[in-house]
Amino acid sequence: TECILEPLSLPESPGGVAVESSPYVPCIFCKECYVLAEQNQLLKHMIIEHKLVIADVKLVADFRSYILHWKRRFAEQPITDFCSVIRTNSKAPLEEQDNYFLLCDALPEDRLLREQLQQKKLREILEQQQQERYDTSFHSVCMFCDQEFTGNRSVLLNHMAREHAFNIGLPDNIVNCYEFLAVLQGKLDSLQCLYCEKVFRDKNTLKDHMRKKQHRRINAKNKEYDKFYIINYLEFGKSWEEVQSEDDRELLDNLEEDWSDWEEHPVCAVCLFCEEQADTTEKLYLHMQKSHGFHFPKIKSEHGLNFYQQVKLVNFIRREIHHCRCYNCQEKECSNSNASVQHLLRDKYGSVVSVVTSFGYYFPTYENDTLLCTLSDSEDVITEDQSEEVPVVSEDISSLKALKQSSVLNQLLC
Repeated sequence: TECILEPLSLPESPGGVAVESSPYVPCIFCKECYVLAEQNQLLKHMIIEHKLVIADVKLVADFRSYILHWKRRFAEQPITDFCSVIRTNSKAPLEEQDNYFLLCDALPEDRLLREQLQQKKLREILEQQQQERYDTSFHSVCMFCDQEFTGNRSVLLNHMAREHAFNIGLPDNIVNCYEFLAVLQGKLDSLQCLYCEKVFRDKNTLKDHMRKKQHRRINAKNKEYDKFYIINYLEFGKSWEEVQSEDDRELLDNLEEDWSDWEEHPVCAVCLFCEEQADTTEKLYLHMQKSHGFHFPKIKSEHGLNFYQQVKLVNFIRREIHHCRCYNCQEKECSNSNASVQHLLRDKYGSVVSVVTSFGYYFPTYENDTLLCTLSDSEDVITEDQSEEVPVVSEDISSLKALKQSSVLNQLLC
């Protein structure tokens, strides 16, 4: 019997389009330009030369886009239409007084801009994280033992946590892992402790210090690391410390909260027989009926399929199509999935339900099969024959050798 020994994935919609970016950021008022990494120099220039102060700039998700927006707006309207005016030396003679302009999120347009940039950044970060989670081309060297690791990033991170007691967090909580590791490696190469950030005279002294002082961890107060953790992108205007310090008990005060603004994500389920996707199950069922002659609701109703029987049916068809195999003859005569579909179409699925008996079909053929999440119990009256629950099989463990040979779990390998 052929086995599926690794997770399969259905085709997904293409991701976001990359947006061009520039390493330079212009001054809002003049032609001066600064490298993005020199953000503080630009802010200092705008304070000294143009008397502009930007509040909470560290919480702006995309500094360059923020500056470009206000550069355009200040060219259209006077700065006093947007900024609060702060007068310094107000008791001094008029010629010694200065007017500074404060740009902050108390201005509705500024707050809306910051929220939009935050949402855009969050989408980009989640896409990057998703890509890294399933990337199998990762290659890096352990910072402590120089052992090479290839495959998924989690292999290296778990190794450092297990073998060297160096834990920077769960892999799924980290983004831009390559850059993160490069930053940490750079500090070690500079003989700097990752926790207290003291610099030592040689590598052995540094190692002894980090081991004895239990400094094999990063300094959570160092803002340089914030960009590598998903939690710092989740809520507008909040750092990870603020998010973590929030008391969940506040949720109890909002039991009557209005959920009318809840936006449900589209289903994006994939057809059983081709790569067609639909954002609702109704559209998907209609597609399968028109394009493949497969009327899922009708089959479900006629055979009185409960939830678990539907799951087995979906997983069975998925597997037959994946193997390019006819379910009836069980021979791999079909050269491609289209031919498999034609085999299935001949019988009009009448006997498909009866052959789906293996326990293995309780498990998804594709790990990201959204269609399985949309299935529900039949709305028809359940007959006595159809009222059986999912079987629970007990096994005799007195003889482990016999159990290995006769266990129903062997069917999962089919």
